[in-house]
Amino acid sequence: MQTQTDTTAAGIDNQQKKRVALASAVGTSVEWYDYHVYSIASALVIGKLFFPEISPLAGTMAAFATFAVGFIARPLGGILAGHLADRIGRKKVMVITLTLMGAATMLIGLLPTYAQIGAAAPVLLVVLRLLQGLSAGGEWGSASLMAVEHAPANQRGRFGNYVQLGTPAGMFLANVVILGATFMLAEDQFEAWGWRVPFLLSAVMVVIGFVIRAKVDESPVFQALEKNSTLEKIPLAELLRTHKARVVLAVLSFIGNNAVGYIFLAFMTAYGTTSLGLARNTMLNVMLAGCVTWFASMIYFANLSDRIGRHKVYFLGYGILAVWAIPFFALFNTANVGLILLAVVVLTFGLAATYGPQAALFAELFPARVRASGVSLAYAVGACLGGGFSPLIATALFGATGTVYAVSAFMIVFSVISFVAIAALRRIPNSFSASPSERNVNA
Repeated sequence: MQTQTDTTAAGIDNQQKKRVALASAVGTSVEWYDYHVYSIASALVIGKLFFPEISPLAGTMAAFATFAVGFIARPLGGILAGHLADRIGRKKVMVITLTLMGAATMLIGLLPTYAQIGAAAPVLLVVLRLLQGLSAGGEWGSASLMAVEHAPANQRGRFGNYVQLGTPAGMFLANVVILGATFMLAEDQFEAWGWRVPFLLSAVMVVIGFVIRAKVDESPVFQALEKNSTLEKIPLAELLRTHKARVVLAVLSFIGNNAVGYIFLAFMTAYGTTSLGLARNTMLNVMLAGCVTWFASMIYFANLSDRIGRHKVYFLGYGILAVWAIPFFALFNTANVGLILLAVVVLTFGLAATYGPQAALFAELFPARVRASGVSLAYAVGACLGGGFSPLIATALFGATGTVYAVSAFMIVFSVISFVAIAALRRIPNSFSASPSERNVNA
């Protein structure tokens, strides 16, 4: 029979888990709102405002190149934040990265354009994108471990997914804000000053996220490491010495999702408006619909991974992404909004199945003493190699071949690579089960 003390403790524990889930979801949504505002702006106005002296296609490619710069900084952000999260705690790093992302995003909103300060404008834009990249590279690892390491053993997929939901939620919010700005303002007003509003609104959301994150407790796994004086002095060195193959496979397992995801998030807006002649608001509404189905299906697939295993869900997801790559563009090219919505909805099922369970999959690969370094490095490098250059590569492939099906081939190749990596990861045991000190944490 459970005593009153036990009941109260359990209630407090459950309340803390809910706070952690909320902090992970809200904070990461703010991070990805900031990031996606830039990806949408890259397709709509960044090329015109910061690279006005080149052709429209070249301007779009230049804007996507600055988008890629943020990804180049991600591995360094992952290394720094992973080291700190393994040394000083997951919670502190979550607060630091959120503050850095918010500051960089607001400064982009205040940045003078090429017409105002000349060549200094794109240079400063690149610097701020680097700061965004550092933050994004470090954010995910700490937030995902806070969620997964607080989770019951049989619900790591569900709890880890709260972090993953920040991506479609942040994108949805970014689309809503930009759609609202384009609806209320004339095109010349939006290009003159309206594009700055979504960046500046980040200040409000950063404050909200900061307050929520400040109220959660540190990960119980990190607390146990600290209490037992078993923190690793140089976690990255130990990680690469003992688990290099796991890092490589984790990176490869992620590049397919990120490559396809950022073609959906960034390239398709530019392609729809410039090549198919669709209205900007039409494309933003299509993206909104995709965010909704992506968000909902991620919940389903993350919970499913707790029941049937992460790898089976990933196999299904990468199968969808590979098979759907050609029909996706075939439906898009009809310029029929209903068929475009169908194309996007099915694609988001594949993205959800290969993203929802990711926090749990990565956390279960690495032992606690180097876990933050492992998941942060794998995530950041995978994002850089998979997503950082995919809008730029897609634009270049389309420009060079004249057919968007070259982009389909790119999507298929990366999906197959990740499918093979997931097959290899099946042989690696769950690090939580392998560590006696973690078997009873939230069991």
